[in-house]
Amino acid sequence: MVRRSLPGEDLIQSGIEDLTHGVESIPALLVSIGASRLRGIGLDIPPHAIPSPEARLYELLQQSEGDAAHSRYNALIRTLVSFERAAECGK
Repeated sequence: MVRRSLPGEDLIQSGIEDLTHGVESIPALLVSIGASRLRGIGLDIPPHAIPSPEARLYELLQQSEGDAAHSRYNALIRTLVSFERAAECGK
């Protein structure tokens, strides 16, 4: 059986790898935001979470994106939710 990739799967996988290695990155912060739901889907999310991941993600985006930070933040959250929904449907 061929496994179809899920929307945002590469971003989520990158975030899990970064969390595993203790790297604070945009993908790691996104995975931290969705950690509970992602664990519920069956993904192995490292137990150490980044404190206040929502605020930290927005701060990082402001540094790199400036005025576009809000739009980028919302796009990332939509990607996370799309991944979660698609993964739940594939259970």
